[in-house]
Amino acid sequence: MSKNLPAILMLEDGATFLGKAFGAIGKTFGEVCFNTGMTGYQEILTDPSYARQIVTMTAPHIGNYGINDEDVESNKIQASGFAIKEETILPSNWRSQTSIGKYLRSENIVGIKDIDTRSLTIHLRDHGAMNGVICSEDYNGGVLKEELNKYPSMEGMDLAKIVSTKNEYIFSKKGAKKVVVLDFGVKKNILNIFQKLDCCVTVLPANTSAEKILDLNPDGIFLSNGPGDPAAVSYAIETVKTLLGEKPIFGICLGHQILALSLNAKTFKLKFGHRGINHPVKNIDSNLVEITSQNHGFAVDSNSLPSNVIETHINLNDNTNAGIDCSEYSAFSVQYHPESSPGPHDSRYLFEKFIRLMDAQKNRH
Repeated sequence: MSKNLPAILMLEDGATFLGKAFGAIGKTFGEVCFNTGMTGYQEILTDPSYARQIVTMTAPHIGNYGINDEDVESNKIQASGFAIKEETILPSNWRSQTSIGKYLRSENIVGIKDIDTRSLTIHLRDHGAMNGVICSEDYNGGVLKEELNKYPSMEGMDLAKIVSTKNEYIFSKKGAKKVVVLDFGVKKNILNIFQKLDCCVTVLPANTSAEKILDLNPDGIFLSNGPGDPAAVSYAIETVKTLLGEKPIFGICLGHQILALSLNAKTFKLKFGHRGINHPVKNIDSNLVEITSQNHGFAVDSNSLPSNVIETHINLNDNTNAGIDCSEYSAFSVQYHPESSPGPHDSRYLFEKFIRLMDAQKNRH
């Protein structure tokens, strides 16, 4: 058991937070970020978009309703570490199969608990997201800082190739529409929604060529969420440039950024990112506000959008871009997660928009 062992979270600027070991005993590095969701810790941990990141939950009690086999977004924990205020040892939920601590240990994920997550979050908001290390084994502070200084920055890091499937697979064999998913770190619930919308779904590795994609003759192409710097995924940007105008395209999160880059827009790194399940986004067309689930550290530069691309959504927390549309190529994308999981369902209509675009394309041919 790790409950009484001391642990430390050290940031690259030298700030330290002392707590207790949580999960596996050891040492782990990653970019430290915070998520403001009150629930959804299991989906967050298993979301491939959190690869190489140490996730801090701002809600104080984590693990209340336990862990189950259903609420996962991939086949393992993707986050590199987990930092919380208070662990729930005995969860209470009829679906619960194990506790959060046992889950982390079973997946060999190093965490830290009993730290002031409010102080950590304020530090990250003030100074920006930065690399950090959690250590719950014997350590030398100077050596730990040297190791941390050598850990690579998220900028310039292509993580899509790491989390992407290595082989093509069929998620759903039957359906009225044939959707090809370029997997940059796709969440399971995205695939579930396409299946519920009567789509045949084929998932392809991130580095699949445009020729291979078009050989499958899909009705539409989906660009998935994923981790890392979108500008580093140069092979996918070039692929999407070739695909523009060939088939309807829908992108989410990293897929949104890759679509924008393929249309010659630019991206930049946010100071501390957007991660939570209650982020307000304005739909410019309807003038309505949607409450959205978000998880990204980069954004599209609205000022860089070319004349044939319109901005469709704006993040109301900081007025950054949250959606684009290029009708010339039947392509659109959003920076947030309409599939939620966790989070609200305000934006599920975007999947139906994609279905309509595929219908329109079919009717033209």
